[in-house]
Amino acid sequence: MNTSKQHRLLKITSLASVATAVILIVAKVIAWGMSGSVGLLASLVDSLMDAAASIVNLIAIRYALQPADEEHRFGHGKAESLAALGQATFIAGSAVFLMLHAVDRILNPRELQAANVAIAVMVFSIAATCLLLALQRYTIAKTQSVAIKADSLHYAADLLTNLAIVVALLLAIYGWTGFDAIAGIGISIFIFYSAFQVANEAIQHLLDRELPDEELDKIEAIVLKEEKVKGLHDMRTRQSGPTKIIQMHLEMDGQLTLDEAHAISDRVEAMLLDHFPGADVIIHQDPYGLRESLLQDRL
Repeated sequence: MNTSKQHRLLKITSLASVATAVILIVAKVIAWGMSGSVGLLASLVDSLMDAAASIVNLIAIRYALQPADEEHRFGHGKAESLAALGQATFIAGSAVFLMLHAVDRILNPRELQAANVAIAVMVFSIAATCLLLALQRYTIAKTQSVAIKADSLHYAADLLTNLAIVVALLLAIYGWTGFDAIAGIGISIFIFYSAFQVANEAIQHLLDRELPDEELDKIEAIVLKEEKVKGLHDMRTRQSGPTKIIQMHLEMDGQLTLDEAHAISDRVEAMLLDHFPGADVIIHQDPYGLRESLLQDRL
């Protein structure tokens, strides 16, 4: 998938996330007002956080997709990681609020009303969330977007949350009303754990963590497919938004002309871009054996 298609997919997915959150908020406000369910309130608060986070995501992705300029020569991709960090804050805040409300409901129990309406809304939420997750997973596979990955993580948590709430509501219908508040506490703990995961990944990207080992192995395998490349060293990688930044030294026959060495490097770069569209690839050319000679001289 080329870069322009990736950008369009990112924009469509971020808009779909906002639209889904808004629709679910409206449905859950009505159902919570009728039922008073703590579990449904948990889902409502989570959807409010989803909407806020998705709006931040939408703005951040649009900014991250802007091309590099004189003041941001490596582009604006890290705006995605900042957005993910902001999402983690929203998610953690919702978990604390929910925990406090659930504890209050245990201390001050209240009879559940209109449970059937609440269950119907939760089933609708599950269906809508599944559709959004399918779109997000496809987008992540095509773009490796950190912001969409963070968004997808807490929507996946929502899916489990909604399933737990349906179970709690069904139990409440048969007289087990305490499970509604207990479900709220369990969900708040799970939401907080999700916030930690999102924050950790965002921080690692901001700290320029290397790409995953499987991607490093793939890069090396691609490079060594070029028969005139005898080796590589000093490979460094990082992720900036949807853009992978790959730097390396290629080892080639020292008798090659500069034009020949440059042509080989161009071929290697083209192969990398075939597998990692939109990547920023920087290649330095070294004569084969030079690195070993330098190491021996130092000894």
